[in-house]
Amino acid sequence: MDQYEEDTFLTAAGPAAGAARVIAVTSGKGGVGKSNLTVNLGLALAALNRRVIILDADLGLANVEVLLGVSPPYTIYDCLYRNRDIREVLLPAPGGIQFISGGSGFLELANLDRARRQRLISSLAVLDTLADYILIDTGAGLSKNVLGFLAAAGEVIVVITPEPTSLTDGYSLIKVLARFRSHREVLLVINRAAGDQEALATARRVEMVAERFLNLPVNYLGHLPEDRAVNRAVREQRPFVLADPRCRAARNVTAMARTLATGRREEAPPPGARGFVGRLLKIFG
Repeated sequence: MDQYEEDTFLTAAGPAAGAARVIAVTSGKGGVGKSNLTVNLGLALAALNRRVIILDADLGLANVEVLLGVSPPYTIYDCLYRNRDIREVLLPAPGGIQFISGGSGFLELANLDRARRQRLISSLAVLDTLADYILIDTGAGLSKNVLGFLAAAGEVIVVITPEPTSLTDGYSLIKVLARFRSHREVLLVINRAAGDQEALATARRVEMVAERFLNLPVNYLGHLPEDRAVNRAVREQRPFVLADPRCRAARNVTAMARTLATGRREEAPPPGARGFVGRLLKIFG
């Protein structure tokens, strides 16, 4: 398959019927709880009878598998270079979700030959039949790898805390997203807020500045409070939605999941996994 044929395969049919919503969860700096939000948001969506796959694209780290308490035998690398079927790479995780470890596989995106590019397209396109939501846990910051995943995803959630450094780094990330012109909006989650008022005030500051200077809508999805249940769940390697479903953090992330599942409507069909990987390969190609 030459480049023209590959592009035609990716774009001619448009979004697949029943395509998954691909949502990248990211942050401007590390240590703000991005991976924890990804895992628990996925579980909250699963509790609403949505099929969820979490794709760990935080290269070099394994936060998702640690939080889930699982150890994946295979990664995307095995799919690309060792002929493992994507279904073998999919790992069942607690709470009814599934998980794919990126391993070192995504580091090779810029170096894939034509056959492996096609294998990646075909493999990840299968996920549209297996998931309603694909949540991508990206790395933090503004590296090429992180920005590539954000540009390729259909939707983006940015996680920040009320700390000044997190606010500054988060805004810098949103500013780059505005330059992409590939998203209708950015969703914002405030983590480790002292209370509802602090979370809302933090979100409003970001929303107002983005509206004034970036011409990109930033919409507040919700917040996670300081909650001992979260720290306890991390130590136990259990997601807090499962370990303590009545804690404030679990209730809040469930509200976010409901907003995603029922309160937001796409103007156009989501590009799905096939559209995501097609854009990703063009970015890294």
